[in-house]
Amino acid sequence: AVMLMKDTRSKHGRAVLSNIDFMESVHAKSYSSIFSTLNTKSEIEEIFEWVNNNEFLQRKAEIVNTIYQNGTPIQRKIASVFLESFLFYSGFFTPLYYLGQNKLANVAEIIKLIIRDESVHGTYIGYKFQLAMRELTEKEQQDITNWAYDLLFELYENEEKYTELLYDKIGWTEEVKVFLRYNANKALMNLGMDPLFPDTANDVNPIIMNGI
Repeated sequence: AVMLMKDTRSKHGRAVLSNIDFMESVHAKSYSSIFSTLNTKSEIEEIFEWVNNNEFLQRKAEIVNTIYQNGTPIQRKIASVFLESFLFYSGFFTPLYYLGQNKLANVAEIIKLIIRDESVHGTYIGYKFQLAMRELTEKEQQDITNWAYDLLFELYENEEKYTELLYDKIGWTEEVKVFLRYNANKALMNLGMDPLFPDTANDVNPIIMNGI
């Protein structure tokens, strides 16, 4: 995702983004390791097929990719922060739940390290966004802020439906939605914007926070 942030010019910025690219590669290998640990080859193929045909995952990818391909540099920064700080987290709830109860420790610990890296990515790109915002007029800043909140609403509505699909059968949906809203607020704060939802860390299942 961050590879498409072409507007970064400084030597320091390029070095940081190169490091982010490296870490994303490590994350991909980590996910592969988890898959091969928990699932057979045929099950993994079924999972990939499910992903390819899941309307909510594909909608999420379509929204973000369209912005990466056609958006302005500052819009791409917003989409990146929402991806790194918000959209990954519906899938992280389960391993964090197990980690908070000292179960599946090896797998959950890998996820925890990935979350730590994603947090850094979101913070860094959010910082670059705030620097870019300072170069805009007050009217342009307001337009970008409105655009960001509209995008978050669109992504959150889709994420709610995805969460319901994943968690309704085991009764975790409402708890996961609290976690989503908490992370949506964190994404906004990375952008220097006001939180949108009333949910705080105190509202998140303490087992999850223990896992983090």
